[in-house]
Amino acid sequence: MASNPTAKFAEMRGASPEDAKFFWNGGPVELAERTWFSSMLSGATAFDTDDGIVLVDAGTAILAPHIAGEIRERTQAPIHTAIFTHGHVDHAYGLPSFVLPGQDPPRVIAHSAMPARFARYDATSEHNAAINARQFGGAVDRQQGVDFSYPEILPDTLYDDELTIEVGGVTFELFHTRGETDDHTWVYCPDRGVLCPGDLIIWGVPNAGNPQKVQRYPWDWAAALRAMAEKSPRSLAPGHGGPVVDDPATVDAILNETAELLETIVDRTLAILNDGSPPHVDIVTGIDLPTSTSPWLQPVYDEAEFIVRNVIRYYGGWFTGRPSELKPARRDALASTIAELAGGTTALLDRADTLADAGDLRLACHLADYALEAAPDYAAVPERVSAVYERRADEETGLMSINIFNSAAAYARDGRPYR
Repeated sequence: MASNPTAKFAEMRGASPEDAKFFWNGGPVELAERTWFSSMLSGATAFDTDDGIVLVDAGTAILAPHIAGEIRERTQAPIHTAIFTHGHVDHAYGLPSFVLPGQDPPRVIAHSAMPARFARYDATSEHNAAINARQFGGAVDRQQGVDFSYPEILPDTLYDDELTIEVGGVTFELFHTRGETDDHTWVYCPDRGVLCPGDLIIWGVPNAGNPQKVQRYPWDWAAALRAMAEKSPRSLAPGHGGPVVDDPATVDAILNETAELLETIVDRTLAILNDGSPPHVDIVTGIDLPTSTSPWLQPVYDEAEFIVRNVIRYYGGWFTGRPSELKPARRDALASTIAELAGGTTALLDRADTLADAGDLRLACHLADYALEAAPDYAAVPERVSAVYERRADEETGLMSINIFNSAAAYARDGRPYR
């Protein structure tokens, strides 16, 4: 049986509060006076002021009504200003649910790179639907009800590096950094000691290596986390997971330990790149990856190995370092040749099963790929390849890997190579 992401989600939620941090949904939680945090998949923070609410992030269009309902249990003030920490659909698309009927449109602040992000989404909407079906659903078919285009309410106030605003006597400091995205903003409210880092903190290994998404910037990310720590915030409202309330020591540990993990990955990757720039696969399989026992740095979504690949991509380009892959052969042609040399697809799959039984699922998956690419219509191939990838998914801890491997199993059951 393939790994069920929902079951794994529930299992980890029930393990302990620490293990469940990334998966936490709930609220409203009071972070400071007149300040509440609520999360359903992603978090939103409402700062109630004498002139109305300053809202940091707004969730997805689908789930925002739930988050807004929780916030409205505490305040019925209108939204004065909304701040989008970045342009992902789980942070910048749910604002209409927070706006009261008949109220004036709120000011919406974002970094100046955000409009270009929305334009990219609009230009690649079907591509985004396909890759997100794999990443979040472990499936072949696109997710229903998710629009990868423009949000209904767009930013009307853009800034470049830093911006300080005052609303109802409360000060908010906005800082840009490249991190998970190139348009990322982190927000600090010094009057209430509350930090909103967006997805720069998610209660897990940072999402700085996502294999299907555009370039991420772990070195700038780490520098931003160090800058946040210098503010000495008392409470933390993360992009995903549960908040930290009035516990400055824990907030400091989260920020600095996460920065150290990213810095270590970058430094070790660059050291290998500078030692002759070996093929990328040799870097990924040979690097000494840092690990942590802290609950906020577990590989529950992204993984250190993927971050290494993002560092390589930024500094080393797309060429993998294997000469044959500079101008590669068709996948089916290569797979058919390998299958012929191996004695047929059955021999490939027998060997894949043997390797899987011995615990070498990495190598087993390579052979399974060749079998499916060589003979997708051969009767036994789809189910056998699917079984290999289901076993692979069962061994993973990160939702990203679990879902991508489950989607590979789904593609195989359909009798088509992963694409």
